[in-house]
Amino acid sequence: MIKRRVHVAAAAIFSSDGQEVLLARRPSIVDQGGLWEFPGGKLAPYETGFEALKRELHEELGITIKRAQPLIRVPHEYPDKHVLLDVWQVHEFEGEPYGREGQAVRWVGLDDLFNYAFPAANLPILRAVMLPPEYLISAEEEEDTRFLSRLERALGEDGVRLVQLRAKTLDESAYLERAEKSLALCRDYGARLLLNADPGLLDKVDAHGVHLTSERLMTLERRPVAQGKWLSASTHDRVQLEQATRIGCDFVTLSPLRTTPTHPEAAPLGWHDFQQLVEYAGMPVYALGGMTREDANRARAVGAQGIASIRCFWR
Repeated sequence: MIKRRVHVAAAAIFSSDGQEVLLARRPSIVDQGGLWEFPGGKLAPYETGFEALKRELHEELGITIKRAQPLIRVPHEYPDKHVLLDVWQVHEFEGEPYGREGQAVRWVGLDDLFNYAFPAANLPILRAVMLPPEYLISAEEEEDTRFLSRLERALGEDGVRLVQLRAKTLDESAYLERAEKSLALCRDYGARLLLNADPGLLDKVDAHGVHLTSERLMTLERRPVAQGKWLSASTHDRVQLEQATRIGCDFVTLSPLRTTPTHPEAAPLGWHDFQQLVEYAGMPVYALGGMTREDANRARAVGAQGIASIRCFWR
């Protein structure tokens, strides 16, 4: 059987403070009725995703988009169809949204999203909505005071809200001590901390999750952390992206986009190949490798969640 292909534009519409997102409930008489979803609808012939988004949100919610940017594109296979969700992030709009077609709509806090039932294709969107556009990878610092000072500057002055604790030069005892101190700082600023270490260390430090090196990723047969924790991984090609999907990673970094001083031997992906791999990933992807904040908009334009970096944020 040849499956029909359905292209859908959907919106993650944020409240003015960025702490809530608007959900709509599918009517009980339609496919997957009663489930909650991000508002949107099918593209009409010759429409772009953004054109469809503007039309659908006006028809469904009575609002006019003022500014939107790509968030994630999610391919999903159902038994009878292949769906491509073209998801946009909307922060500025005119009008007060309401269910113009009689559907229930509701503002929901980001921390409450997983308490709602969604179609299976929406799971990567939930992750993308909850993740920030910047992912800090900490630098190797021998001295704790200097390390914590730089971390606090990134959290406070730069507003970083997602941190990977990378400290390959420390033994386990020193790493755990630094992780506890880093976690306390991250909690003070409402940021998440992921350990770039053996997943078993989560039993000793209640961090928000774990980041897997590509080497560790490829040795695993199943997800090594509970669903309530975040799991990310370093990827460099399609095979590693497939493995990240197989074991249930929540998001990944994809590198190197450019040649970097730390890995001059690694062939850069470039924007074209990076975009092709992001389209294939089906989960939030951070661009890594020579990234600066000036690259953030371009990274989002080609489908990335945002940028990951050491030097850009570790000043």
